[in-house]
Amino acid sequence: MAGRTLLVFICIFMFLPGARAELSEQKTALIQQLFPSATVIEDKLADFPVYPVYQLQELLGFAYESVDLSALQGFAGKPISMLIGLDTRGRFTGVKVLHHHEPVFLHGLGEAPLFEFVDQYEGRSLREQIIINTSNTGGSGRAADNNDTVYFDGVSKATVSVLIINDTVLSSALQVARSKLEGFAQAAATKAKTDFFQPLSWQQLLERGYIGQWSLSHEEIESELGRPLADYPRDFGDTNEGPFTQLFFGYINSPMVGRNLLGDDAYKKLIEKLDPDVQVMIVMSRGAFPHVSPNFIPGSNPQRLSLKQNGLAVEMRDLNISAEDLNLQAAGMPDLAAHNFFRVGGSAGFSPGADATIDFNIELSRNHLVKDRVVMEVPVRFNGDLFETVDVSSLVMNEREPVWVGLWKQRWWQITIVLIALTVLTVFFARQKTFSRYPKLVHRFRWGFLFFTLFFIGFFAQGQLSVVNIYTLFIAIWDGFSLNVFMLDPIIFILWIYTFISLFIWGRGLFCGWLCPFGALQEMSAWLGEKLGLRQIKVPEHWHRRLILIKYPILIGLVGTAFYSLTLAEKLVEVEPFKTSITLFFVRHWPFVVYAVGLLVIGMFIHKFYCRYLCPLGAGLAIIGRLRLFSWLDRVDLCGSPCQHCKNACGINAIRKDGRIDYDECIQCLECVVILNDEQQCVDKRVQNKKHRRQANILATDASHP
Repeated sequence: MAGRTLLVFICIFMFLPGARAELSEQKTALIQQLFPSATVIEDKLADFPVYPVYQLQELLGFAYESVDLSALQGFAGKPISMLIGLDTRGRFTGVKVLHHHEPVFLHGLGEAPLFEFVDQYEGRSLREQIIINTSNTGGSGRAADNNDTVYFDGVSKATVSVLIINDTVLSSALQVARSKLEGFAQAAATKAKTDFFQPLSWQQLLERGYIGQWSLSHEEIESELGRPLADYPRDFGDTNEGPFTQLFFGYINSPMVGRNLLGDDAYKKLIEKLDPDVQVMIVMSRGAFPHVSPNFIPGSNPQRLSLKQNGLAVEMRDLNISAEDLNLQAAGMPDLAAHNFFRVGGSAGFSPGADATIDFNIELSRNHLVKDRVVMEVPVRFNGDLFETVDVSSLVMNEREPVWVGLWKQRWWQITIVLIALTVLTVFFARQKTFSRYPKLVHRFRWGFLFFTLFFIGFFAQGQLSVVNIYTLFIAIWDGFSLNVFMLDPIIFILWIYTFISLFIWGRGLFCGWLCPFGALQEMSAWLGEKLGLRQIKVPEHWHRRLILIKYPILIGLVGTAFYSLTLAEKLVEVEPFKTSITLFFVRHWPFVVYAVGLLVIGMFIHKFYCRYLCPLGAGLAIIGRLRLFSWLDRVDLCGSPCQHCKNACGINAIRKDGRIDYDECIQCLECVVILNDEQQCVDKRVQNKKHRRQANILATDASHP
C-alpha cells in the first residue's frame, strides 16, 4: 500500500505544471542565444544555481541568473537581473539584461546604451582584468598596455550603473568558475603572521626573501627588442648608466615587511586606515624605466604592470597614499625612481603565500608612429615564513572593493569643491544678518552661487536631487536598508546629508533656493523674462494658496505607487523635469523636452512656477522642514500692517499679507532680510529714522533757545 501511494505521488509530481525548475520557453530561447550550438539545456542544478548547456554529450558551459549569485543593488535600490553565459574555458558567451530599474536607462538615455555596454563581455575571459573606461574614450573592448587588461567603454551619465553591472558580472562569474570549471580553483588561502617581526635592514629583507626583486639590464632589454636603446631617443637618449629597470615588491600587510619599510608609527597608521580585508603590495623601482609612467594617475590601475595568480588577472589599484607621511626608511635602501602602494585582490582574490607573476609591459617609441613592445614575466614569490594557512571558509568570498569606494576616490576633486562650497554657504547663512547690510554683496553672491549650482553641481557633477531618492530610501528600508546604495554617487550623497541637516536649521529654503540646479535654471529664466519686458503674472492670493497644495498629492502618489509598482513610479516621476534638463541637457525625445522647456517658459511669466506648485521634492522637504529649530527671517511691527514691501518683492509669494513668513514655501533668497536692513527700503527703518531726525531737531532747537 505504501509503495502504491509513493508511486502516485511520484506521478503527480512528474506531471504537475511547473514541478521542474523554472526553465521557461523564454529563458530557454535566451540561453540558446548565448550558446547558439547548444542542443541540450538542462534545468537549474540543485546544488548550484546554474543551467548546464550541452552540444550532444559535450558540455559547452553554464548559464545563470546574476541575482542568484549577487545581491548587489543598482542605483534605484534594486538588483540588476542578467542572464550570463560562461563557457568551459571561462569566457563569456554573452550577457542579457532581464530586468532592471536604472532610471537613466529606462526613461533617460534609453536601453540601447545599456545593451551595447553588456555586449562588450562576449568573448572576454575571466582571466582578463576588465576595467570600465569612465572617460568613455577608446574602442570597445580594447586591450590596454598589457595583455591581461581590457578597457570597456562606459556610458556617459550612467557611470554608477555600468560599474555595478561590471562588479555583478565578474563576481558572479568567478563564483561559477570556481565551483564548476577546471583550472579556476582558488590558491591555498594564506595571510600574514601578525606576530612575526624583527628589525632588519634593506639588504637583510632582500636576502631572506621577505622582499622580492627582479632586474633587467640594458643588454637584456636590447636583446628582447632586437635593437639598441639608442633607437629610442624620445625615452632614454644615450644613457646606459645603472640597470634598465630594477623592481622590488613586498606584502605590506606583513609586519616584517611593513614595519621595517615604514617604521612602527607609520605602519600602524596605515593598517588602521585600511579595512581589515584590504591587501596591500608595495612596488618600488629604480633605473631608466620605472614601474609607472610619468603620466600615471594616482588612484588608478598601473598600465605597465598586471598581476596574475593561478591564471587569473588580479586587480591592482594604487591607494594614492604615497604623498602622506609614509616615507620608506629601511636602513640601506637604494635611491628609488618610484614607489606605489597597490591594493590587490578584487574579485579574483589574492593569496600572498602562493606564487604569482607580474607582467611588466615595456613599450618604447622609435618615433611618433612606431612603438616596440615587450612583456616581461616577473615571478612573485615571498618567503613562506611570513604567512600562515587559513581556512578558506573563514575568508570573505568577495574581497572586491565596494563600488562606491572607487567612485569616491575617482571624484575626489569634485567632492572637495562641493564641500568647500557648502562650507562657504553655511558661513554665509549663519551670518546672514551681517552680510545683508550690504545688498550688492548679497545679490552678487547669490547669483554667483546659482551659476555654480547650475553649471558645476548640476550639469557637470550631476548633483540634481530628486524625489526618486526619497522613495528609493523608503523601498530600501522596506526591503533591508543598505547604506552602500546611497553612497554610489558621492555628490548626491553629500548634498542629501547636507540638505537633511539644514532642514532642521533653515527649513527647505536652503536647498530649494540655493542648491537645486533646476531651481537655479528657473531663477535665470525668470530674470530673462523680466529683461525681455514680459508681463509678470501675479497669481491671486486665494488661487496661490490652493495651487501650492498640488505638489503634496503628487508626492504621496509617487511614493505610494513605488511600493505598488516601481516601474509605474519610474514613469510617473517624469513630472520632474530634472532628468531632461539637467541630466540629459535637453537631448531627449521631444515630448520630454517640450515639457521641460514649457515649464521654463511659464517661469518667465510666473516666477518659479514649477517649484511653487508642482515639485514633489519640494513638498517632501517642506514637510521635514517644519521641524526646523529656528526662524531666521526677522519681522517688525510694521510688517504686513501696513507695510507690504517685502510681500510685493517676494517672487514666490512666501510672505502672507499679515507679514508672516511661510517657511513651507520660502526659498531663503534673503531679499526680505536685505530690505529690512536697508535704510531706504524698509518702511520701519524710514519711520524710525524720521522720528530720530525730528527728535534731533527738537533737541537742537531747545539748545539754541536756552
